Amino acid sequence: MPKSVVRKKKVYTPPSDINPAVKGASNKPSPVWVPVSAVTLIVVGIGWLVVYYLSSQQWPVASWEYWNLAVGFGCMVASLGLLSRWR
Repeated sequence: MPKSVVRKKKVYTPPSDINPAVKGASNKPSPVWVPVSAVTLIVVGIGWLVVYYLSSQQWPVASWEYWNLAVGFGCMVASLGLLSRWR
């Protein structure tokens, strides 16, 4: 049986008329405050919700009623926004 012909692929060379994007500015590490504040927001949000439920909806702010849930989950969503910027 005859052997099949092996095809050689051309080596890719990027076009020379396009300038490569600057990578140095986007690869800088995040400041220290980004993960610290994200973890703090997670802890505050979870703590807010736990206190709200364990106190039978009387604490942390009784007059806000169910807006306490928005504060707790808002803290956690804000921390996710910070963590998406962390490098």
